[in-house]
Amino acid sequence: MAVNQDNVSKVLSVLSHPLRRDILLDLSNNGESSFTDLLNMLKVDTGKLSFHLRALSPFIEQTPSGKYKLSRAGESAVRVIHDVEGWAEAADVQGKASSLPLSSFSKRASAFLIDFALIFAITLAITILPQLLSISEISLGSEVSTIIFITTGLLWLYSTLLEGFNGQSIGKRVIGLKVVRTDGKKMSYDHAAVRNFGKVLPLLPFDLLIGWRIKNQAFMRYFDKFAGTTVIDLRS
Repeated sequence: MAVNQDNVSKVLSVLSHPLRRDILLDLSNNGESSFTDLLNMLKVDTGKLSFHLRALSPFIEQTPSGKYKLSRAGESAVRVIHDVEGWAEAADVQGKASSLPLSSFSKRASAFLIDFALIFAITLAITILPQLLSISEISLGSEVSTIIFITTGLLWLYSTLLEGFNGQSIGKRVIGLKVVRTDGKKMSYDHAAVRNFGKVLPLLPFDLLIGWRIKNQAFMRYFDKFAGTTVIDLRS
């Protein structure tokens, strides 16, 4: 069934006013609010509040006690408001990202070492500590290969999940760095997974060497160029 675009425009027009959005969000948070409660919250005169409440009539209803609460359409409108706020924040971050300076190699290396130390400590706790507590014999050769394998896998998974979520691992958050896509779109788990393949220990030297030969500060690692990502410095 075709959607009536005039009705869509009317709904968007109603939600475009910040004061009306404040009313809906207040009712969402508090459940119910009286006219006086809304007056005190918004700091407006009675005429203006009455006008905006009439405009919001599809989204609110009155209880038997005369208080206002969200209708079912109002609950859906609040979800739309939260979604749009999230999109606006993401767009703002991406817009600022293009104007922020690229991270230096030393800062990226510092963030990597913090993340590596964290994951390495977790790996040791998983592999060595239980054997020490049980006073069992430790085979150094097999343990080293196991530690390398687990550290590599955990580092890739950890970096992919955190960078895919908001572009920052713990190390990058400490140093003040953020991974962004060079096309300006929101960072995704797919792009994070690809760029972090270069952190697999046997591949890391080649990743850095090829990145150095590219001679582009945006792509200090080859897998950044392959994934279409780079690292910006939020504190410069």
